[in-house]
Amino acid sequence: YPLIGNYGIPNDTEVDDFGMPCHFEWFDGISVAALVVGEICETPSHWRTLKTLSAWMKEHGVPGISGIDTRALTKTLREKGSTLGRITYVRPQDPMTPFDFEDPNIRNLVAECSIKEPRIFNESGSLRIYAIDCGLKLNQIKCLAYRGAKVTLVPYNYPLNHNDFDGLFISNGPGDPGMCADVVAQIRKILRHQVPVFGICLGHQLLATAIGC
Repeated sequence: YPLIGNYGIPNDTEVDDFGMPCHFEWFDGISVAALVVGEICETPSHWRTLKTLSAWMKEHGVPGISGIDTRALTKTLREKGSTLGRITYVRPQDPMTPFDFEDPNIRNLVAECSIKEPRIFNESGSLRIYAIDCGLKLNQIKCLAYRGAKVTLVPYNYPLNHNDFDGLFISNGPGDPGMCADVVAQIRKILRHQVPVFGICLGHQLLATAIGC
């Protein structure tokens, strides 16, 4: 059964009490460069469906491919580790023809996906949380805001002052933590003070880097 895309794409203009999209993990667009699946469902069945996954991707200019043995691909990645790849639509006459690959890990992907200006959610909240946006999913902000926190989402390189918040959250995100020197410098500055700091995924790696790991 093709699970990918089987409930389609809902309304992207519907927002919650804090002005965040109800059904999406970011405010606009698609963050991935491409999507590879075994099967894609073109007849979604869900009462909120407005369009198919394929149509949504086409609107945003994001390529995708189906009919791929993703189980075999996963096993290859498990054995050989992360590797570069690309989607092509023309089979080369010589299967050994070399392709040019762009390595995204040599770019600062956090800088590319982080917000440019601070945004505040639940301004009347009592506990002040600063969240560094390294490629964050909105549910992380929602979990804090719905528990009564005032959440200030700041860019990855935002100059932090420990007096401005009660706790610092470092989000998940893409790429190599070694490319995020600006974030690490800000975290290291905050660690000199008695302020709770917590992170997730890439945030953990950046925190570990800041303490010298």
